[in-house]
Amino acid sequence: MKRILSITAIVVLLSAGATDAISGSSAKQSKKKAPGSSPVRAMIHNCAACHSLSTVEATTIFKGLGEVKEVKMSPVKGLYEVTVQQGNRQAVAYLDFSKKMLVPGPIFDTVTKSSLTPPPVELPKILSKEELAAVPLTNSIVMGNPSGKKRLIVFTDPDCSFCARLHAELKKLVVLEPDLAIYIKMFPLKMHPDAYDKARVILGSHSLELLEKAFAKGTLPEPGSKDPKEPVDETLKVGESLGIDGTPAIIFPDGRLVSGARDVSVLRGLLNSK
Repeated sequence: MKRILSITAIVVLLSAGATDAISGSSAKQSKKKAPGSSPVRAMIHNCAACHSLSTVEATTIFKGLGEVKEVKMSPVKGLYEVTVQQGNRQAVAYLDFSKKMLVPGPIFDTVTKSSLTPPPVELPKILSKEELAAVPLTNSIVMGNPSGKKRLIVFTDPDCSFCARLHAELKKLVVLEPDLAIYIKMFPLKMHPDAYDKARVILGSHSLELLEKAFAKGTLPEPGSKDPKEPVDETLKVGESLGIDGTPAIIFPDGRLVSGARDVSVLRGLLNSK
């Protein structure tokens, strides 16, 4: 494969060189025939005028590779830029004008030393109404207005630093949104060996203070008879059924499942967007 690409590259370079040589020769002859004449202006070719690729056609070509979201001319001549989504991941690939050669990104500019290809994007998963309804509000710690009409469900780990960061932003959010109830679900990760027992103690006491103490790296009491495993196990089972494998994870009222910490302005925008 490398040999074929090398030969192709050589052919392209030789063709370009031959073209330049012919152009140079023609220019010299023109100068000899018409001294003092103005230089010939190069014609700019509009690729889109001769080549086209519809979203429908691209969908057929990319069948099995993902859903085609957008098609446009790429910054590189001779290629189409196709945005493809697979699950909740969106990325860009390139297709040549013959519509037979697929080139995965990224493509780099050797002058600016930067990528011309937009980076892959992780899109939020959208839960169905059935999935959303299957998430119990029981066995949660409520933050904000318990009677609030707006609801967020947050899966958190008491030993997760990103969860601690999000929690600080959620405290700001409930001040800005007085009609908001946040249901915090204990979702201890296996990578944090002490998190499961902490989750039991926090949920057993339904204590926001204990959760914040855990986030502050404070020492929590050992779990006892009032701190059963079942509520934590139930949340783990529900979260895994939704595809949650990390924390924090936030479910918005419209069913969007967003992973990772966000600042209060982003959270408020997502909460109120339609």
